[in-house]
Amino acid sequence: MGREFNRRRVLSGIGVAGTLGLAGCIGDEGQIEEGGPDVLNIIGYPESGIQIFRDYYSEFGAGTADIIVPDGLLDDALPGEVGEDMGDVTGTAPSSAGPNEQAFDEMYQDEYGESAGVFNSHTFDAVAVMVLANIAAGDNDGEAIRDQVRNITNPDEGDEYGPDELQEAAEAVADGEPINYQGASSAVDFDDVGDPAEAAYDIWNFTEDGTETQDTINFEGEGPGGDAADEIPGGTDRDQVSVAILLPQTGDLGELGSLMIQAGELAAQEFQGAFEIDLRIEDTATDEDTTLSSAESLIDAGYPAIVGAASSGNSVPLSGLSSDSGIVQCSPASTALSLSEIDDDGYFFRTAPSDLLQGQVMADVAAGRLEAETTSTLYVNNDYGQQLSERYAEMFQDEQDGEVINQVSFEPEQGSYTSELESALAGD
Repeated sequence: MGREFNRRRVLSGIGVAGTLGLAGCIGDEGQIEEGGPDVLNIIGYPESGIQIFRDYYSEFGAGTADIIVPDGLLDDALPGEVGEDMGDVTGTAPSSAGPNEQAFDEMYQDEYGESAGVFNSHTFDAVAVMVLANIAAGDNDGEAIRDQVRNITNPDEGDEYGPDELQEAAEAVADGEPINYQGASSAVDFDDVGDPAEAAYDIWNFTEDGTETQDTINFEGEGPGGDAADEIPGGTDRDQVSVAILLPQTGDLGELGSLMIQAGELAAQEFQGAFEIDLRIEDTATDEDTTLSSAESLIDAGYPAIVGAASSGNSVPLSGLSSDSGIVQCSPASTALSLSEIDDDGYFFRTAPSDLLQGQVMADVAAGRLEAETTSTLYVNNDYGQQLSERYAEMFQDEQDGEVINQVSFEPEQGSYTSELESALAGD
């Protein structure tokens, strides 16, 4: 399905936390009386999601409500960890629907012997773009790299190169030629705030073998935009091209982040032979303080571009540090709406689309495919969770004429989520 959508629409009321509208009736512990939501939207990450779903199935049971989840809970191992088939769960996630998706998939399979996962293609593209912009800049300098990003992704003229042609692409920009990198996750064109100029979302379900995509929804934005340098210095007389990856190897997103790092390493390997790539990897631990500490180490070491973070809750503070330091940041997985509005002096980019779109997709799926008239959300209490919950609720109410009963926040790494589930599942 294709549709036009104005990506510049700004959500009002971003950042609402806590719970809204908890006037429903709850009987004995774990027993929800009539009037609860038709669909419960659970927004979080796998480590907390395991306990949430264990509590949900043990205390309330499958069929209490249909469940919808976003990309943060797209994890093939989740049903096994929970101990349920999770057949009542429908998910959405940014799609790897770029013009060179197949080429990347084959490369990833050849290197790692398994299929690429969510945000792997976005990470590959982010590393590829940062390295190509660095080569075009002719120097390991953040400001110069920033000003070259759109010269290697957005030009009206220029030869096209894909993930399996990175050596050739590097040689072209080293010669001062603008190129049009065509990625695995998308065409990798950036709009005027550094967001992808187009996006696609998969609708998926859990299966016995992991997950399976049921459909893909495509969005067209306003097109490429933003400023770029007038010239491409390029050059081949360089010792190294430096880029850093700052993604979770531990913490709530550790398993997801480790696979993303593999994809980033694969991109760096593809340049070998044309340029020597100085790639340094640091762990965010899915934690703000660790993210900022690791970023400071990278900045002190002279790395001019950082691919990361994954969590929006980590990327928002990181963007302030990186832009103040004149360091380019390109996130392959942070989707919070607020990242489109940050004051970053043009240093922030992302290959993952904003949740401005995912909130609409989830509302469409809940009302259309799941035939819900009422909904509630249970969301992790950070920028990603708060903003996606609000966007989904806004779209479900305003665009789908549905009723939003409750919006309930939770903190990660709790021993039990029964209380929060009771509040989310309460009737109006």
